[in-house]
Amino acid sequence: MGTSQRKTAGNLQTQKRKMEPDEDPPRQEESTDDRPTRMTRQQTLTLISMASVNFSSMICYSILGPFFPIEAEKKGASQTVVGIIFGCYAVSNLIGSLILGRYIVQIGAKMMLIMGLFLSSACTIIFGLLDRVPAGSTFIALCIIVRSVDAVGFAGAMTSSFALSAKVFPNNVATVLGSLEVFTGLGLILGPPVGGWFYESFGYEVPFMLLGCFLLAMVPLNIYILPSIDAVSSKASFFRLLKNVKILLLCYAIFTLSSGLGFLDTTLSLYAVNQFHLTAGYVGLIMLGLSFPYCVGSPLMGVVTDKYPASRRWLMVVGGVATAVGFLLLGPAPFLHVPKHLWLLVLMLGIIGFSLAMTAIPIFPEIITCAYDKGFEEGLSTLGMVSGLFGAVWSAGMFYGPTMGGFLTQRLSFEWSAAIQGSLALFGAFLLALYYASHPAQPQRIPEERRPSETLPLLNE
Repeated sequence: MGTSQRKTAGNLQTQKRKMEPDEDPPRQEESTDDRPTRMTRQQTLTLISMASVNFSSMICYSILGPFFPIEAEKKGASQTVVGIIFGCYAVSNLIGSLILGRYIVQIGAKMMLIMGLFLSSACTIIFGLLDRVPAGSTFIALCIIVRSVDAVGFAGAMTSSFALSAKVFPNNVATVLGSLEVFTGLGLILGPPVGGWFYESFGYEVPFMLLGCFLLAMVPLNIYILPSIDAVSSKASFFRLLKNVKILLLCYAIFTLSSGLGFLDTTLSLYAVNQFHLTAGYVGLIMLGLSFPYCVGSPLMGVVTDKYPASRRWLMVVGGVATAVGFLLLGPAPFLHVPKHLWLLVLMLGIIGFSLAMTAIPIFPEIITCAYDKGFEEGLSTLGMVSGLFGAVWSAGMFYGPTMGGFLTQRLSFEWSAAIQGSLALFGAFLLALYYASHPAQPQRIPEERRPSETLPLLNE
């Protein structure tokens, strides 16, 4: 019996082996579906590098909000002049973004990012020493010069950051950018309270010295971990990119977002101090109401817009409307006859922060898709131009917001200025809604070199 059973078992195994070739195709298909969703080494290093750039750059940028307008007034600068000091940063950033975005291939994305970080760190440290210069025109002139140079470094770092992220993750741009914006949000969150606390505890110089050195420490880190990417230059220009009506409307949406943030940078701290009698440290905590919802909403919007690309258009429209409502109730607007409350101010900052994520995260991949649909070559050159255009328009808004916001607040009031700023966002949402209603969504063109990886999960090998 034992021998018979072994023969029977052997026959069954032989028959099973004969059947295995017929079962191979489904097994191969199953193994294809179950590939590990792990990042490659280049993707991991790029994410670490971009996260460090976003965090360190934004924390150094955002520390000024709670206390610099107050310190500048002590040095003889009016609110309009404070707006110009903030605004000159945006003008230099605009120019730097356009030039560096156009020549990112010739300079090299890695070199541009590292030099930008180094320049920004040096300027941050120098800016912390400006309280020692004489008040009046000398202080104002040096603030403008240092901020302008700092802006060029920031433009190089952020332009290369956006381009490299889109290059390494071509199929999940919004998801990756949304995830990276968590670190941008953390920089915005930590900057105001950290800056306000150090200013109250140690004076004007210490916040800039500490954060400038922190930014400087990011330079060797990125030299080591940032991958180098070869690319071929393109003959395409910004003017060809701007011939498209859709891109022009998206650029206006970017402008309304950044001008709103620039407006808050120069006016919110003084308004909160005068209206609610708060200290610089508490003003920094209030600004968390803006940055924390943005930090939470960005990765969520990134995942949604990558998974459902058709949702980008209406997310941007709804985000613009929500931004307008937030600014109208921020003061609130005098014609609404709503009483002023600190909790209402914080709530509206939260709405503005989340609506910023709804609008800003879908815009970048939307412009990239539109550029490819219009025949632009895929590669770092086009991504650099899109990044440069995004940075330039963002900077234009960051110039308009502080400059015009400071002027209107000085001539009218914070309440009326915030209402005017909200109307800009509402107009941008209306234009986008009108365009999308008259242009139904079309199936997106999938470039040949990206088709094989479209079915794979995010960040896979």
